[in-house]
Amino acid sequence: MSYTLPEFLAHAIALEQEAADRYLELADMMEAQQNNAVAAVFRDMVRYSEMHRDEIRARVGATELPKLKSWQYRWRTPPEVGGEEGFDYLMEPYHALRYARGNELRAMEYYRDVGAASSDAEVKRLGAEFAEEETGHVAALDEWLARTPRPSATWDADPDPLP
Repeated sequence: MSYTLPEFLAHAIALEQEAADRYLELADMMEAQQNNAVAAVFRDMVRYSEMHRDEIRARVGATELPKLKSWQYRWRTPPEVGGEEGFDYLMEPYHALRYARGNELRAMEYYRDVGAASSDAEVKRLGAEFAEEETGHVAALDEWLARTPRPSATWDADPDPLP
């Protein structure tokens, strides 16, 4: 399925906005559980997603983008918005970084696949460029993960189990 340039840019902006919204929600959730270290990771991810969204908006210039309804997006779930499975108030920074890495990896694959499938030269170029940017985000998260202590305990040992 091939995108026009305006469709592609509208999807890219929505992808980054959804990621920022989701990371903000997760940061708030972690703060409510007084897990400030993980909240800080997610707040950083909010800033990165917003910066990428704003860079894409700047590229749009005078191009009129379609106003897509939620059902018109060509994905089942926005690529940078992972599910809630595996989320727990005991999450540690390492887990948050792994979650963010998975999101960035899906975004990279999405951009790469859209660019590769497109018949529009500019969508091909931007898809490859955005995929490369996401590859850089994955690499940065890999470096961050390498410096972050891996938790020794699992979440199975919940000191405050639900009744």
